[in-house]
Amino acid sequence: MFLWGVATMCMALVKTYHQLVALRTIVGILEAGFSPGVLLILSSWYKRNEQSKRFALYIGAAVLSGAFGGIIAGAITGNLEGAHGLRGWKWLFLVEGAATVGWAIVSVFILPDFPANTKRLTDRERELAISRLEADNVHGHTGDSARLTPFQALKASVSNWRTWILVAGYMVIVGSSTLSYFYPTLVQGLGYSSHMAQYMVVPIYAVAFVCVGITGYFSDKFPQNRGLIISCWLILSMICAIVICVVYNFTARYVLLVFMAAGLWSTNGCSLSYAASTFGSMEQETRAVSLALVNALGNLAQIYGAYLFPSGDKPKYTIGFGVISGMGAFGVIVYAAAHVLLRKYAQK
Repeated sequence: MFLWGVATMCMALVKTYHQLVALRTIVGILEAGFSPGVLLILSSWYKRNEQSKRFALYIGAAVLSGAFGGIIAGAITGNLEGAHGLRGWKWLFLVEGAATVGWAIVSVFILPDFPANTKRLTDRERELAISRLEADNVHGHTGDSARLTPFQALKASVSNWRTWILVAGYMVIVGSSTLSYFYPTLVQGLGYSSHMAQYMVVPIYAVAFVCVGITGYFSDKFPQNRGLIISCWLILSMICAIVICVVYNFTARYVLLVFMAAGLWSTNGCSLSYAASTFGSMEQETRAVSLALVNALGNLAQIYGAYLFPSGDKPKYTIGFGVISGMGAFGVIVYAAAHVLLRKYAQK
């Protein structure tokens, strides 16, 4: 995290497009382990029926950053334009990179490792943390337990059908959620001015934030039904996408977009906690690889998702909403099947 913050700050010094691409690639490499690492740490500390609220908080932070990120970026670039001879966009990289570096330093002092090796717990507290997880069949390491090699963990992960069904489901969710890249464009296409469109995006994220929190709470209340909860949200998003394709009233499309986005964001956090709890009985190394595969292959969907809303399809954007409705239908099937199969073949 410290290193990618430094790399982000270095973007303020670029002179050519190729330099920017090179630095962005470096940032991507350094960031790659962040999300899987967050998932692994959360799933290594909390029982299955405690994880959804924590994942909801994690995703809720992403929702809030989407709501206010554009406004903060606009304030930085606008108010610091020309300060100390630097352009506003350079200040954006410097400020956000410095904030990342600062929080990385703080996290060293507040973020614990795993229950078995953290030095921040007493022996009694460490025993309690481990026994809580063992009672819930969540596999962790004790000091003298054997560890799998990376190759063994990879082999165990890719040979487990649970990994692939949850990879397929998460790819659908992430692919559909690339909709968030186009919120300002879509809102502007619904009839709002460019300036007003930035502010009309905020209610979309606000509703999503509330729904993510509610979903996390009830997912922990009914942990055996996470697959059905995800399927229900995807059905809502699918219906909204279909209706948007045939209804062209600006107000109606905006309301549908709000509920559609809420459904997609809510499934994101729930699907991650669903994967983490499903992989809980795996060896810790295998769980780490499986969570990384879900995250990495799921986020590959952003490649094609970025092309769902071409400018030539505005203002209706029927191509994008049509594809999302199709992916939503596929996601409903995947998570409904996961619900049935995971209950039938219960974790050992």
